[in-house]
Amino acid sequence: MSRPFRRALVAVTLLIAGTLAAATPAGAVNSVPTLTGIRTGLNPGFDRIVLDLGPGGTPVVSHQLFDELIADPSGEIVWLTGEYFINVTVGHAAAHDDNGNLTYTGPQKFRTRNLHNVMAVAVTGDWEAQLTIGLGVRSRTTVNVFTLTAPNRVVIDVAH
Repeated sequence: MSRPFRRALVAVTLLIAGTLAAATPAGAVNSVPTLTGIRTGLNPGFDRIVLDLGPGGTPVVSHQLFDELIADPSGEIVWLTGEYFINVTVGHAAAHDDNGNLTYTGPQKFRTRNLHNVMAVAVTGDWEAQLTIGLGVRSRTTVNVFTLTAPNRVVIDVAH
């Protein structure tokens, strides 16, 4: 590669990087949103759990049905009211800030007596920008997990 071509390539690369940096608000896209609250609600046909998150990137969510919940990272069994358990993984999220201070100060585990299927909720993990939430449920049923923005939220709908 000739020296003039290499200089031009470096100049274009720096120009693109500078343009991207200027177009991205500091800390907005790459920051990890933090858990600030957990809300529950009874709706016709489903129970809803909402994880309120602070500003930051959009988390990646998934869920699985298990016979028991395991705490992350300890590997200990999480004792929670329910016949079956739903493990919701929220990648690129946390329950603490960059300084290690908790951003969610509510209960780590609580019963949901007002809901039809979901019996209890627990924060089961907060490790390496991966937040896990466990739900104890009465019956195996349809679960829908999705994200909303402005403000950031994770919504978990569990059919009755």
